[in-house]
Amino acid sequence: MKQFKIGVQLYSVRDDMARDFEGTLQKIADMGYEYVEFAGYYGRSSEEIKALLDKLGLKCISVHQGLEFFENDPQAGVDFLKGFGVKYVVIPWYDKEKLSGDAWETTKALFTSVSKLLSANGMKLLYHNHDFEFEKLPDGRYIHDRIMSEVEGIDPEFDTCWVHYAGIDPSLKIKEFKGRVEVVHLKDFACKNLGAGPVYALIDADGKAQGGSQEDKGFEFRPLGMGIQNIPEIIAACEESGSEYLIVEQDQSVGRPPIEAVAISREYLKSIGQ
Repeated sequence: MKQFKIGVQLYSVRDDMARDFEGTLQKIADMGYEYVEFAGYYGRSSEEIKALLDKLGLKCISVHQGLEFFENDPQAGVDFLKGFGVKYVVIPWYDKEKLSGDAWETTKALFTSVSKLLSANGMKLLYHNHDFEFEKLPDGRYIHDRIMSEVEGIDPEFDTCWVHYAGIDPSLKIKEFKGRVEVVHLKDFACKNLGAGPVYALIDADGKAQGGSQEDKGFEFRPLGMGIQNIPEIIAACEESGSEYLIVEQDQSVGRPPIEAVAISREYLKSIGQ
């Protein structure tokens, strides 16, 4: 079995990070995580982040970063991320209305320009899906697959929870993109009804949160190995597809502190040889 590079998306412990940045990263390192994926920098400079990661023996391979970060001074944004070793910049979410219809060409041009900027600096643009990217366009393609086929230089960061919730086998989707799936989000969940609509809050044009209730749809995030995901099968697909990094993410933790949930996920991966 291939030994993957194991990381954690720090959004999973965002409140802990806000309260105790260094202490939380120390706990992450102590659990046996080697890599982290940032989603916000908590007021720290690039130099401060690098110094702390070096001290703790952690590496930041990727970040979830909105593209507005590159609007005013694109190179400054790139240099900030390069300063602590970022290789992959991941679009964490994008307005569905801008991924289809007349808006798509503008979005495609934006994605392509950022992809080229990153590529010129030795970095790569990835796209992190939710479930709605697996709705079909009039031509029969998934929104996600059109992004992957029409934007130059972009690759997927599959969130295996949302792929599965959309009603698609995440293992098959990973294998479909063999050779392009370098980073994968491992996320487990319980659910009564797959594909029942949003179970997370999205922000509308007026800045208001819109989304369905998790309770109504029997949805609950779980640590790895405690939900419905076939994690060994997903990891086997990652090996077949040439993936390098497995990133644990748990958007919310029910019944236990988030830091405990990501510890359980790390122990689970160790138990199956990762």
